[in-house]
Amino acid sequence: MKEIIIMPCLDMKEGRVVKGVHFVDIRDAGDPVEHARFYQEEGADELAILDIAATQENRKTRREWVQKVSSVIDIPLTVGGGISSLEDIDFILEAGADKVSINTGAVRRPDLIREAAEKFGSDRITVAIDARRNTVLPSGFELVVSGGNLPIAQDAIQWAKHCEELGAGCLLPTSMDGDGTLKGYDIAFTRAIADAVTLPVVASGGAGTLEDFYTAVTEAKAQILLAASVFHFRTFRISEVKDYLHSRGIPVRR
Repeated sequence: MKEIIIMPCLDMKEGRVVKGVHFVDIRDAGDPVEHARFYQEEGADELAILDIAATQENRKTRREWVQKVSSVIDIPLTVGGGISSLEDIDFILEAGADKVSINTGAVRRPDLIREAAEKFGSDRITVAIDARRNTVLPSGFELVVSGGNLPIAQDAIQWAKHCEELGAGCLLPTSMDGDGTLKGYDIAFTRAIADAVTLPVVASGGAGTLEDFYTAVTEAKAQILLAASVFHFRTFRISEVKDYLHSRGIPVRR
């Protein structure tokens, strides 16, 4: 088993880190630069910034947010939100990101994934997949876009397979049913994605206990563990998560 990556996530709105439940009920969670600096010092392996309002507001990710955060860290930074063209990706990478996460833009024009992988390299292209349960779809998981606001009657697992075919380097599935609830990652959804592809898969949405991180690896087969609330509100330190995983036989960077 490869070393598991711990990735705090900064959900951004109006220049602040925020956190919601089921993508709504947003509350303030602090300053992004302070969080970024703290997480690097704490031993985070990578960091993510998601501009959660960019697509809804029909704008691009705020370049200045990326610049400020990237200036205080040297761990890999993934940035997502409002990215819908090769120009957008170039813009974000030049601002200091190491990778981009595309979501709605890729669903609307799937060839963006192929074009981006060819131009920038697959390892820099993550596709975020937001979904909710819907028994009408073959897998039981329906793709949702526009910041979690628009279900589109498309099967999320089939979309994951297509993303791999198009050249994505990593998949970031988030369950709207579990987001921000602190009730644990959506194991069934994450595992369904992991079983469908050979790419690294990020577990995202709902981590609330140390056991949740463990089951995301052992049951959901995730290779990257993303969390927000438990880190932002200091429920756990990153070192605690790593120590716990290590104690249970999961390889981590130390």
